[in-house]
Amino acid sequence: MKLSNPTPINVLFLCTHNSARSILAEAMLNHMGQGKFKAYSAGSSPRENQQPNPLALRTLDKAGISTQGLSSKSWDVFAAPGAPQMDLVITVCDNAAGEVCPYWPGQPATAHWGYADPSETTGREEDKLAAFAHTLHQIKRRLEIFTSLPITSLGKMSLQSSARSLAQS
Repeated sequence: MKLSNPTPINVLFLCTHNSARSILAEAMLNHMGQGKFKAYSAGSSPRENQQPNPLALRTLDKAGISTQGLSSKSWDVFAAPGAPQMDLVITVCDNAAGEVCPYWPGQPATAHWGYADPSETTGREEDKLAAFAHTLHQIKRRLEIFTSLPITSLGKMSLQSSARSLAQS
């Protein structure tokens, strides 16, 4: 990664189905990244209809975050020739963290930020939406710290160390 280059840092968020947590993280980082970061998301077993969870999209809309271009996709898309090279890969669910990931070109830094799956919330729709909003808030708190780091401190090893230490917050 060239730190003197204004090229954004590419971050890939992974979750098994790429329908809720990884979608929320992708949209939030693109919203907050101010050109320093470009976020993507994918999953090991994306939803069959290749669409994000509708409650994730509603939560993002309510928060004023763009949902344009969001889709559920396989992580194989980012291991294929011609795919954007990732600088950092972050798993956001425990299942994806335990799976064998494809080879990532450029050997990006890795981290795990575990979040409860809001799509597993049962009960009233208001309760489900509150779970999605809570997860989005947790993601935002970590990303506020992450995006405030000086770009010069985001070399591969410090990027990995910084991202991993945020898992504790």
